[in-house]
Amino acid sequence: MSQTTNHSASKPRPALNLRFLSHGTLESRDLEATRKFYEEFLGLEVHRTSPVSLMVRLGGQHVYAVVQSKGDAEMSFLNHNGLDVETREEVDEAYRIACEQAEKWGLRKLSKPAMQHGTYSFYFWDADGNAWEILTNPKGGYSWIFEMGDLEGKGHMARDFPSAGRPA
Repeated sequence: MSQTTNHSASKPRPALNLRFLSHGTLESRDLEATRKFYEEFLGLEVHRTSPVSLMVRLGGQHVYAVVQSKGDAEMSFLNHNGLDVETREEVDEAYRIACEQAEKWGLRKLSKPAMQHGTYSFYFWDADGNAWEILTNPKGGYSWIFEMGDLEGKGHMARDFPSAGRPA
């Protein structure tokens, strides 16, 4: 099992005085198709912000700018985007629906749901090459892991890591 340490007492003062992690960026090959996928499949709130961009969010104030791109690169697995649900049953149902509608939405590389890094989840890539994870997490997403302090050893990658929101 991983051990935790609290480094907050020795935390250095940051060079920048920042207040909020506000957004990230996703790419789209076809903004109209992407908008339809985000609204009708993922259930995201979507707003057009320019002829070549959208802004999306779900359940909070952190947003993603979605920018039209001519590229065809696929997002790295390590750069995936998480969408939270409350229960394993909801993950299983989302997986069932994703498999059922994969051809309609251009989904590929769907992994089977499994326990990993303290949550039950599965991954897939969308038609734009963006990687997604649908996972169990309590309200507030991964904020529960900050309550554990710094992790040593394998940390949240350890097989015996406690389930989301339920420290050992």
